[in-house]
Amino acid sequence: MTARRVKLAAILGILVGSGLALLSWSQTWYTATLVDGAAAGSAATLEVGGQAASPALSALALAGLALAGALTIAGPLIRIVLGLLAALLGGCVVLAASLAIADPVAAVSSAVAEATGVAGAESTAELVAEVVASPWPAVAVAGGVIVVLAGLAVVVTGRAWPTSRRYGGGVRVAADGATAAPASDRAVDAWDDLSRGDDPTEASAPSVVDIAPDHPNGGAEPDDRPADGDERAEPTR
Repeated sequence: MTARRVKLAAILGILVGSGLALLSWSQTWYTATLVDGAAAGSAATLEVGGQAASPALSALALAGLALAGALTIAGPLIRIVLGLLAALLGGCVVLAASLAIADPVAAVSSAVAEATGVAGAESTAELVAEVVASPWPAVAVAGGVIVVLAGLAVVVTGRAWPTSRRYGGGVRVAADGATAAPASDRAVDAWDDLSRGDDPTEASAPSVVDIAPDHPNGGAEPDDRPADGDERAEPTR
């Protein structure tokens, strides 16, 4: 696989993993059934979304999306740093979703407290009769794993990625293959010349010889006419 394809795959991996985490966060994670009389005048079941079960997931997913965009224009060293950050963000996504999976009752605690008016994790846990999980928490975990793998791929292969021409640093290459000075350095040199009273355009002005017309009166060609007194031999017939 070429470096360009590896770059594309890694960035797409971060985008897909972060997108899955963000999509999962917006869906229903759990359906909680309350004990009889726990919420007077309310439904006996509550649908708890990812916003309540894992509130930090959205911020982590959005950070992953922004990081993927930064990778498209980053230099070799910055790619390594961003790859490490991507792996860290993916690990945090996995941790946030795994905590909700490990303790569903605690994950629905805030929703139960809002519905019943009872505060405290232990008090709300006593009001929950049953919690049924949906596949979306597992989708969030899968998205985090993808981000981790893509971030590690960036760390390993980021130095070999092709650099964007648009953000190549402003250095021009001369016709003979040598690297020319950046445009900013040339501008500083020109300003220094003006400060000293020199005209920086004089060095590049064409000379009279360069622009002289190419005819005998212009002096551009040597005079092939014989000097006075010289005779040229007539060709022998």
